[in-house]
Amino acid sequence: MSYREYKSQQRQELERQERRRNRKKNSDVILSAPDKSLMIIVTFLVIIGFLAIFSATAPKCMREGVNLASFLVKQMIYAGIGFFAMGFFAHFDYKKLEKYNNKFLWVVIILLIILQFTPLGVTINGAKRWINLGFMQLQPSELAKPLFCMLLASSFKNKVDLKDINNWTSTYIPMIVILGLIFKQPNLSMVIILGVTGFWLYIAAKGSLKLVFALFGIGAAGFLTMLPKLLHGYQMDRITVWLNPGSDPLGKGYNIIQSLIAFASGGFSGTGYGGSIQKLAYLPECHTDFIFAIISEEFGFLGGLFITGLFIALVHRGLRISKRCPDMYGKLLAIGITVIFGFQAFLNMSVASSLLPVTGVTLPFISYGGTSIIVSLAMVGILLNISKQRIKRIRADENGEQ
Repeated sequence: MSYREYKSQQRQELERQERRRNRKKNSDVILSAPDKSLMIIVTFLVIIGFLAIFSATAPKCMREGVNLASFLVKQMIYAGIGFFAMGFFAHFDYKKLEKYNNKFLWVVIILLIILQFTPLGVTINGAKRWINLGFMQLQPSELAKPLFCMLLASSFKNKVDLKDINNWTSTYIPMIVILGLIFKQPNLSMVIILGVTGFWLYIAAKGSLKLVFALFGIGAAGFLTMLPKLLHGYQMDRITVWLNPGSDPLGKGYNIIQSLIAFASGGFSGTGYGGSIQKLAYLPECHTDFIFAIISEEFGFLGGLFITGLFIALVHRGLRISKRCPDMYGKLLAIGITVIFGFQAFLNMSVASSLLPVTGVTLPFISYGGTSIIVSLAMVGILLNISKQRIKRIRADENGEQ
């Protein structure tokens, strides 16, 4: 072998080693198309929401003498904005979201303060949860859902360290302030959703189980002890009436009883689209909190099962996206968003069927609400962007290199 051939082989070997190092660093992560199954599931849920909102609100619009499709048109406009946000975040690298944590945090805190301490705050049914913007009512607590996912994913991505003072000043204390402002509205259901999301992100980040059980035991004992003092009177009444709706059938137990009547009327196959009786002024908030009851009345057990199946499929896709994500920040972000969708849907359907006390939680993508559907679709966009980056096993090339 000549010296020239020797140097040529040595150079080729160095090039192969360099390719191996580059592949190990980068080539195991590939870009793919966004998760099509997730997009199909969400599109189905939004379309079902349009149909359900029109059916549930048409009698109300008729009584008020306005366009029968007025609620539907507004929801379609909100959904259009939401789909635009979904498309934007589907193409916006989720890794860059981290640098906006502090700005987003201050936006949410300022909005919650404006809501609570200025005349712009709107009170509906005893709850001050909306800011009147004229063209729509903004619900700042909805923005706390993606914010919590972003903050906790950033804090837990390397190591769960509850002793780090920087984490407390930049993440945990601001989150506690936000929870306090949301609880003051009052919006206990949102506090529960955010708390459950934080718990599962802590578990997913391999936080200490001993600490979890210890804090859970102490927290549960303290919560049950302080429950009558912490909750507003009507919230305690909800728990009492949930245990025995017949104790006040025309008052505090009215919603639960009418919702159960809707389920019973629907039977196995339902009364048919538009055939609901409970939406005719019998069931209040039938286009928001109790829209699942109207769907179950018109489409029966089969319709309710189909909706439940769609949310189960959504959770499955979200967890699958998290599993395939190449970095811990993306994994935790995907888990947080998925938990919010799954747990909120579970709460809404459980309340409508009287499995849990009334909480005032809407059904994601289906219930009427501008801020809710815009924020939800934006969060889906983040999930879609995470799904574009995934781990792939490196195939051997023609020379048998790995």
